[in-house]
Amino acid sequence: MMMNRVSSKVSLLLYVWINCYHSSCNNTFFAVNGFAFAQNHQQQHTTTNSIHYNNGLCDSKERTKSVFQSSATSSNEGVDNKEKAKKNMYNQHCQKREGIKYQIICAEANEDLAQSMEDKYPERFTFHKTNWGKFPDGTDNIEIGGFSPNNMISGEHVLFIASFHNNDVTLSQFQVMIYLLQSFVETLTVVLPFSPVGTMERVTKEGQVATAATYAHMFSSLPNCGKPTRLMVYDLHTLQNRFYLHGNSVASLQTAIPLLKERIAKSNINCIAFPDDGAAKRFSSMFTDCVDSDGNDMEIIVCGKTRGEGDIRTVTIQDGDAKDKHIVIVDDLVQTGGTLYESGKVLLDAGAVSVSAFVTHAVFPNESWKRFNKGGDRACFEKFWVTNSIPTVTEDLPTEDGVFEILPLMDLIINDLDHY
Repeated sequence: MMMNRVSSKVSLLLYVWINCYHSSCNNTFFAVNGFAFAQNHQQQHTTTNSIHYNNGLCDSKERTKSVFQSSATSSNEGVDNKEKAKKNMYNQHCQKREGIKYQIICAEANEDLAQSMEDKYPERFTFHKTNWGKFPDGTDNIEIGGFSPNNMISGEHVLFIASFHNNDVTLSQFQVMIYLLQSFVETLTVVLPFSPVGTMERVTKEGQVATAATYAHMFSSLPNCGKPTRLMVYDLHTLQNRFYLHGNSVASLQTAIPLLKERIAKSNINCIAFPDDGAAKRFSSMFTDCVDSDGNDMEIIVCGKTRGEGDIRTVTIQDGDAKDKHIVIVDDLVQTGGTLYESGKVLLDAGAVSVSAFVTHAVFPNESWKRFNKGGDRACFEKFWVTNSIPTVTEDLPTEDGVFEILPLMDLIINDLDHY
């Protein structure tokens, strides 16, 4: 009996021990496999995270690149929109100016020009003829048009077209400008196509009068109508003369080169020449967009005077090649034309096929133009283009033989009235 109880207890203990052993092994197995699973899971999680990170980094780079591209595109669009806005604003400004109506008063020499402006654009320009009379003692007896029987001038924009071809008419016109500015005009614009004192801006000895400065003082001393008088001048000989004006008048410098470029486009000219370095510096940049009949850029030639034996100065080609070229010499004005002629002769001697000339202002004192006409001793130019900035001269120029051609300023003046 006693032995049976002991045997049962031993069997029970053995059973418990065996179960505990198996349980320990299973726990160890599960623990080991659980650790491996955890490692595998962590590795997979790390790999997954790495993949997601790398993908995220790539996406981030793409997004950043896209943002920069979008920003650059937006920036370019912003610049374009800004330029378009500026252009639209300028066009609106010009359209506003194009709507301004002018009452025209002019010097007697420019009456044909004033009448042509009214005839072509009657909705914008009204010409009032002025009586430029004289008393028996020679003093002025002027009656300005547009004041009688009804005052058409007060409160209006007035355009005065001047011609200072001699001192007598110059003083008379200053008197008219003073009267206009004292007549409650809205604005006064003075068109002076040619300033005859442009070459007299400095003196070499005491006692000489720099008339460019005195004329500037006279303009600056004009009465004020509430706004400064705009003084439009074409191809002023000495550009710094504009700074002589102060106070009540402001210079508005214009150029007649667009008229020449229109003629070049219809010709076989393929080269621009200048008689000296000063003309080249002044005008050469105006031809950068000019091409010949084959679409090639215009070649540039610069001439100049060199001192030779016995202190004799001769014109030579300082830069450029004239061979086989159709050339036009460009300058602001011509008087006797000696330098123009010498330049043309040198270019022809250097192999030019043809040489023409263009000047804005045909001064030609003492009918010196006759020397350039056919049969004259300076007849070297195929064409000689001038504008009608000095009508008292150009009205006598012969155009029937084809050498001289007068380029009218009217449309250019109207365009420059609105675009500045």
